[in-house]
Amino acid sequence: MVARVLAGQTDQLKERIIGVEIFGRHADYDTNTDPIVRVTAAEIRKRIEHYYQDPQHGQEIRIYLPAGSYAPHFSWPGHPNGTVAPSLEFPIHVTELTLPHVPSTTAALDLPPSKRAFWQRRRAMLALALTAAVIASTAFWYFSRPTALRLFWGPFVKSPEPILFCIADQNQFSTIRLWDATNPQHEIVQPDTMVAIIIDDVSPLVNIAGMLRTYGRTYRVLGGSVTTLSDLRRGPSVFIGAFDNSWTLRLTTPLRFHFANDPQMAHTWIEDRANPTKRQWLLDCTEQHHTGIFKDYAIVARLIDPNTDQYVVVAAGLARGGTVAAGEFLVDAQRMNEVLSQAPRGWERKNIEIVLETQVIGSQSGPPRVDAIHVW
Repeated sequence: MVARVLAGQTDQLKERIIGVEIFGRHADYDTNTDPIVRVTAAEIRKRIEHYYQDPQHGQEIRIYLPAGSYAPHFSWPGHPNGTVAPSLEFPIHVTELTLPHVPSTTAALDLPPSKRAFWQRRRAMLALALTAAVIASTAFWYFSRPTALRLFWGPFVKSPEPILFCIADQNQFSTIRLWDATNPQHEIVQPDTMVAIIIDDVSPLVNIAGMLRTYGRTYRVLGGSVTTLSDLRRGPSVFIGAFDNSWTLRLTTPLRFHFANDPQMAHTWIEDRANPTKRQWLLDCTEQHHTGIFKDYAIVARLIDPNTDQYVVVAAGLARGGTVAAGEFLVDAQRMNEVLSQAPRGWERKNIEIVLETQVIGSQSGPPRVDAIHVW
C-alpha cells in the first residue's frame, strides 16, 4: 500500500483490487458478503493509532490510513491529521531505495547553510522512506495473513471434494396436494411420502453454503435419514441441527461439550464432561413453548471425525434459535476474529469446540455470545 502511494498508484488501492491481489479472491467476488478488506483495514487503523500513542514514537514521521480509504497518508510529528510539508517530495520506490552517504550531525554543522539545508531535507526524506518501508511491511503482513474465518474453514476450502451438508429431516406427510393446470381451483390429493426440513435449519445452510461459494467450493445436501457412512467418507461435512439429527448426536457424544436430555425431553442441555453435574446451559422446553422468551445454547465444532478421517463442522442448538445463531457465527469474520484471537496458539491445526449462547424472543434469535472454548 505504501509502496503504491510512493509510486503514485493510488488508483490501484481499491477494495476489490486488494481483495483479489492480497486475499486471493475471485475478480467478481461480492464485497458486501465478504468484507475481509474492510475488516482488516479497520484492524490496521487501530494498530497504527496504538503505535503512535507510545511516547517513544512521538517524533517520528507519521503514517495513517483515513477512514473510507486504503491509501496511506503521511504527516509531520505533531500534525497527525495534516500532510507532509510541500518541500518534501517522495523518493523512488521503497524497494529501489539506496542510502547515500549522509554527513554526521557534527560534520553537517560545518557545511554552508545551503548545503546544510540540503542534507536536512535529505535526512527527512530518508526517514520518511524508511518509516514508510517498515509500516508498509507491517501493513502487508496484516492484509495478507489469513483471517480466523479463513483458517477455521481452511480444510474445507482446500478439499477437492464437494462439501456435504447433512441436515435434519422428517417424514412429515403421506400425501401431496396438487392443482389442476387447466383449473387451478381444482385440488387433487395423491399419496406421496414427503420429507420436510425445518426452515430455521435452512438459514445456517444458506449462510455457510454462500460463504463457501465465495471460495469457489461446491456442495451437496442430504437429509440425515438418507445420509450414509459412505457419504461422509467422501469429503468434509457440515452437520446442522442436534436432537432432530442423529448424526450430530453420534458425532458430539464423545466430545467434552455434548448434548444431553432427560427421558421425557422436558429439559435439554449441553453437558460439560469436565463438570457433568453443572447444568448452566439448560433449556426448559415448557418455558420455551409457553413464553417464547428464553436463552438457547448451541455447539459449534470443527474436528476430524475418527470414523471417517474427514473434517466435520457442527452447527447445532438445543432449539432452533441456537442453530440459527451457530450458523451466523460460522460466517461472521469479525466475531470469529474476536473470539479465536483468544484461543490457544495453533488452534487452526487442532480440533476446536465452542459453546454459544443466544437470547430468543418469539421466533427471533439474538446475536451469538461465546460461553466456552475447548481446543485439543
